[in-house]
Amino acid sequence: MTAHDTSANGAPRMTGRDVVLARIRRALAGAPPAAPVPRDYLRVHADRSPQQCADLLAEHLADYRARVHRTGPDGLPATLTRLLSAARGVLVPDGLPGTWLAAATAAGAVLLADRPEDTPAELDRADAVLTGCALAIAETGTIVLDGGPAQGRRRLTLVPDHHVCVVHAPAQVVDSVPQALERLDPTRPLTWISGPSATSDIELDRVEGVHGPRTLDVVLVWSQ
Repeated sequence: MTAHDTSANGAPRMTGRDVVLARIRRALAGAPPAAPVPRDYLRVHADRSPQQCADLLAEHLADYRARVHRTGPDGLPATLTRLLSAARGVLVPDGLPGTWLAAATAAGAVLLADRPEDTPAELDRADAVLTGCALAIAETGTIVLDGGPAQGRRRLTLVPDHHVCVVHAPAQVVDSVPQALERLDPTRPLTWISGPSATSDIELDRVEGVHGPRTLDVVLVWSQ
């Protein structure tokens, strides 16, 4: 707490958040305990092999207009170099493997480190961002980032127009949302991505790149 967080008489100053939470507590005072939430829903909707799970993920990502590239570990560097060949500057979060960095350099791009002090305007100078992920969900075609190694801060994947994301299968691919939630830490900053950013106007004309990347390239790396 700083000196600016106190009122004239020295008492802690209440923020708008404090006021709202206080009102909620008063409204709930004496209320009966909430009924337990039944969780008897299906955890997964089919019995799939790891290969079938990866295939379903690729299919749903394509439905969302993401571009899916399938390769093995040996082919990953060449795939990344090809995807980043048009980028002049690529944002690289901490923790990216050296082979990924080398692939981006081979594409002719300038590697831009993640600096917390960078503003959105400064981040917008990058043409692309290269990240890994926490996991991916086959049934919904969703990629989840949690700010861990090789993922960076949320704004890194929202400002540049092109996001290249590497997903390792089968290790990082789960069938369903319930399975994903069991593996994710709810205290981390979770970003759920289903295709490139898109919205529609009142006439249902689709516009991409409004709230995030216009182009999402997902590299699905299969290794056992």
